Amino acid sequence: MEKVSATIKEICEKRDFELPFILIEPGRSIVAEAGITLYTVGSVKNIPNIRTYVAVDGGMTDNPRYALYQAPYDAVIANKAAQPREEKVTIAGRCCESGDLIQENIELQKAQAGDILAVFATGAYNYSMASNYNRVPRPAAVMIKDGEPRLFIRRETYEDIVKCDI
Repeated sequence: MEKVSATIKEICEKRDFELPFILIEPGRSIVAEAGITLYTVGSVKNIPNIRTYVAVDGGMTDNPRYALYQAPYDAVIANKAAQPREEKVTIAGRCCESGDLIQENIELQKAQAGDILAVFATGAYNYSMASNYNRVPRPAAVMIKDGEPRLFIRRETYEDIVKCDI
């Protein structure tokens, strides 16, 4: 921000232009990489000569960006991060919708049920865009500072979702 402010000030001075009031919402550029979403692999489905699906316990309800506009993500099987990425897969969500994907054609370590999938750069917009589509509760959110975790959004319950129903 300081570099942007200094550059704008310098250009205005050079061109004898009144310094404008500028408001910048840096959002994604600052917080995206600070966030990682963790999923548990539920199953792996290999359709020979077509594709392999890695199904996880989340998806478009907690991260709709891929379903909406194919936002690119990198991911890794966290508990196998030191192993080579040897399999091209499509990461599928839990909603049973053709568009409920996290990423297509991504190289990952060989996934198995119970593995932990880490999807990177999800710190911007994931929670603010999350929904209760199909009555799926939103997950918890945890911050980590100096190695200490702190829950700052609790996991929703089904009771939370139906509390306004009559």
